[in-house]
Amino acid sequence: MKKTYEIDVDCANCANKMEEAARKTEGVKSCTVNFMTLKMIVEFEDNTDEKETMKKVLKNCKNVEDDCEIFF
Repeated sequence: MKKTYEIDVDCANCANKMEEAARKTEGVKSCTVNFMTLKMIVEFEDNTDEKETMKKVLKNCKNVEDDCEIFF
């Protein structure tokens, strides 16, 4: 399943870091971050708790870009 989330990020480089961190999160099949629209599209692996996975995604993203935000 794919879901789209609003994000708050300062620059394109930071968005790339967030995308990479999200892709490495357990339960995430794929992720694309669009800096221009401030959107993150996440495709989850089957039988994944989306809310719990997004908490992990946010934690991983904050490790690489501490002032980023994901609204879910």
